[in-house]
Amino acid sequence: MTASGIDFGTTNSVAAQWNGEYVEVLEIGGQGLDANWRREGFELLYPSVVGTSSLRPGTLFGWEAKLRSEQAVEACKRMLREEPFVKLSGERFAATTAAAGVFHAIAGAAEEEAATEIREAVITVPANATGAARFRTREAARAAGLTVRTLLNEPTAAAIAYAHEMEIDGEFLVFDWGGGTMDATLLLHDDGFFDEKASRGVNQLGGLEIDARLRRMVLDRAPARGRWSDSEKRMFALEIERAKILLSHQDSVRIQTPDDITVEIGQDEFSDAIQDLINKALDPVEECLEQARIDPQDLTAVLMIGGSSQIPAVRAAVSEALDCELVDTSLCNPMTAVAEGAAISAAAMDGELKSIIRVVNTHALGTVTKDRQGRRKFSALIDRNQRLPQQRVKSYEPTKDNVSQLTVEVWEGDPDREVDHPDNVKLTDLVLTYPQRCKAEDGVFDLEYTYSKEGLLTVRATLQKSGDAVLDGEVKVFGDGNVLPEVKKELDRLLALAPAARPASAPTHPQHAGSHGRSNNVAKPAPPRSAAPTAGAAAVAPPLVIDGSNLAWNGRPPRTAGGKPSFAALEAAVRSLRFKHPDSDVHVVVDATLRHDVAPEERPRVEAAIADGTVVQPPAGTEGRGDALVISIAHEVAGVIVSNDNFAPFQRANPWLRDVGRVMGATQSQGVWVFNRRVPNPAASAQRR
Repeated sequence: MTASGIDFGTTNSVAAQWNGEYVEVLEIGGQGLDANWRREGFELLYPSVVGTSSLRPGTLFGWEAKLRSEQAVEACKRMLREEPFVKLSGERFAATTAAAGVFHAIAGAAEEEAATEIREAVITVPANATGAARFRTREAARAAGLTVRTLLNEPTAAAIAYAHEMEIDGEFLVFDWGGGTMDATLLLHDDGFFDEKASRGVNQLGGLEIDARLRRMVLDRAPARGRWSDSEKRMFALEIERAKILLSHQDSVRIQTPDDITVEIGQDEFSDAIQDLINKALDPVEECLEQARIDPQDLTAVLMIGGSSQIPAVRAAVSEALDCELVDTSLCNPMTAVAEGAAISAAAMDGELKSIIRVVNTHALGTVTKDRQGRRKFSALIDRNQRLPQQRVKSYEPTKDNVSQLTVEVWEGDPDREVDHPDNVKLTDLVLTYPQRCKAEDGVFDLEYTYSKEGLLTVRATLQKSGDAVLDGEVKVFGDGNVLPEVKKELDRLLALAPAARPASAPTHPQHAGSHGRSNNVAKPAPPRSAAPTAGAAAVAPPLVIDGSNLAWNGRPPRTAGGKPSFAALEAAVRSLRFKHPDSDVHVVVDATLRHDVAPEERPRVEAAIADGTVVQPPAGTEGRGDALVISIAHEVAGVIVSNDNFAPFQRANPWLRDVGRVMGATQSQGVWVFNRRVPNPAASAQRR
């Protein structure tokens, strides 16, 4: 079996194989690559995209999906952290299924275009990937028919490729900034032995955020003159991404909007516009060096990998911050080094090469405990930056007598932060069952975590008094209860998709007939303000009006018990709604007090969201506060309210609140948001916390 490695990327994926003498990067990306996108090395890249088009049969992948889809799912790798649902051809799929489709397509392209087989592979993941993301990556590959030899951190893979090529030992710093995440990793290489000494990173900071910044620059100069179709939005997004790539090699680019307006952006002004993102990406570098107590002058090499790392302003900033020369791209290819290192690792596992790889965990693993006052605290079993595999045991005692079961929450994150901080992620709930009810002191148990070098976790609980195992097994469900027990069946459904008919344009708010390039678009009248969306109006997706403060409090302890709303939870709910209702306008309303109620570290994000209009709050002195504004907006746009509130004080003046289809309830279960139609009952509204 040929030793294979797959770099499963947010934007692009790459596959490589060891041929017995050296590593080869497979040319699997040539099919569907347009002339205006063709650049040196792009035939080696396989876009991590799945899509459909009314002009092409079947499900599309790779460059075909990226450049020719009318509906597309991109960045499914980033979605594996939270597992939202995605929509294609009117059907819903979990992000794991979309990722499985990409793996399946990569294996097929290797056979068709590179005349080789990939049946098993070392697959890479971001160094700071959560346990949930690692688990789902493995499950996606397995669903596609691949055997996962191991999961290897991307920076480690790049360092392996460089050290193998240069035959050099020393301290390597890998600056890995791709499409979705940014990681800084410090590794020691000594005679084929690789040891991750420290790794820090930032989730959701990458090429997608840089694209968004460039898009804002263009639209600030050429605001949209009307509502763009889905196809126009996709073409504009591709134009932005291509311009970003060109700005790494050209002094300026000209970008055309769907309104046929051309905007010129210079490399210098683009660099200035993303400087804050660059500064944010430098933070993990400093943290990494400080944690390992390494002076930049002691570094043997600084490797820059990932597409975002090749922006001239980024390379300049890293070089200046470390006061050193960076390894040239000819010695460490920023786009293929990770896949090369994964293939070399696979060869080492087969005994063809001398190499030992040791990795560390980038997040602490533990559980959450409650004191007798109900306050929650992160209790770490395995601290961050421990060499893997790792095994730790800690003792716990129930807080009360006569319990028959306990819920053990499995968490990953930073124990120095509040439990509800966005850096902390609950992976799953496990149930510990006692043989019989007992006193608290007799129910003391030893909780044992075993974390493998692949980033997979086994949890075991043993009663101290009797030695009985009351919990034992691998964590098989991460994050949300919907991790696909029949993922293979769902993948078959994805691969068999028929293209959706091209939908007619049906805006949810009026357009001006005189808009440039839209003289034939006639605005349709909005539905009556008090009318509920009807089943026959499927072409017009109703706007969603989110009662943001209500969702931010969802599942939180009341204020009287020290609880605080979570803006991160609200953001997750909004993301989930956008994925599940991609054609709906979304309005988010919060009470004026939310910015003061959230944890101090969340306040800047709330204020920034209010400042840029992502969320709105009622003006001072508004009667009824946020509830009244939610109802007013929903009434004005004939929208659906997303809230668990009864709005009882407002029902008499707004009887439509109790119409079927005008309100959706929201429930957060183990990190996943579920939305169901509800009719508020006429009982008194629950008091806001």
